[in-house]
Amino acid sequence: MDLKQVHTFLTVAETLNFTKAASQLSFAQSSVTSHIRALEDSLGKPLFDRLGKKIRLTEAGQDFLVYAERLVQLSEEAKLVISGQDEPEGTIVMGAQESLCTYRLPPILKEFKATYPKVKIVFKPAHSDTMVRQQLEEGKMDIAFFLDVLKPESALTMEVLAVDDIKLVASPEHALSGESNIPLQELKEETFLLTEAGCSYRNLFEKACREEGVHPGSQFEFGSVEAIKQCVMAGLGVALLPRMVVERELQSKELVELDVETMVPPVYTKMAWHKDKWKTAPLEACIELMRERLVDPARSL
Repeated sequence: MDLKQVHTFLTVAETLNFTKAASQLSFAQSSVTSHIRALEDSLGKPLFDRLGKKIRLTEAGQDFLVYAERLVQLSEEAKLVISGQDEPEGTIVMGAQESLCTYRLPPILKEFKATYPKVKIVFKPAHSDTMVRQQLEEGKMDIAFFLDVLKPESALTMEVLAVDDIKLVASPEHALSGESNIPLQELKEETFLLTEAGCSYRNLFEKACREEGVHPGSQFEFGSVEAIKQCVMAGLGVALLPRMVVERELQSKELVELDVETMVPPVYTKMAWHKDKWKTAPLEACIELMRERLVDPARSL
């Protein structure tokens, strides 16, 4: 086994396509195939299932993925040490939900970039908690940040950094604005503006509705919390969003919180990575900075 073969394996594992991998690596496709076969011969097990024109990682391939990343990262760190470079470099693949990307992470990432200018950060969308966990477990992300309830994890190392209340918000002109202890039943005719399916607080809201026997009459689904806020302010409907997303608009009275009797529990800002993930110096630094900064002092645990 050599590092060129390992790099090829990682590219094929990411693209799940030999042709795309060859293009990214500027290799002939026959070279990619040769590298993977040589690696499989060396390890004594197939790393990919070939299903016609489609491929996927075998169980052995999934296991080797973690070690392949370590080998490449160790090689990069060794080059830095031997060359005498003191400034870390490399790439961190990070996943985060839109609300965290927009309202919590930018100043922290700016600080990190000022300290580690040679470290490249690659963002991947994190529309659902299930997708985030899968990408972390498959090694497609180095670290991720998302909102969820507290629950046990298996393959992931998880740290809870802060807690956010979930607010049901409406336009100040809404008929229920200013009312207290509103029964959830009174909202059954409302139009609900929802985040995408798989979002933790949407799941919690739908669970609360089922338990109360409430079936909202109309629902719109959006891919952007900013779009949801604008539509709520325009009087299109009501929405359930984390406090950090609507805090400014609540203070400016552009939105109001509806005081509903039955509402969802708070969600927690979580930082996660695979428990077997080899943490490079930049990744360690990123984790430590997030521990220090990604905490709301007024609401943290």
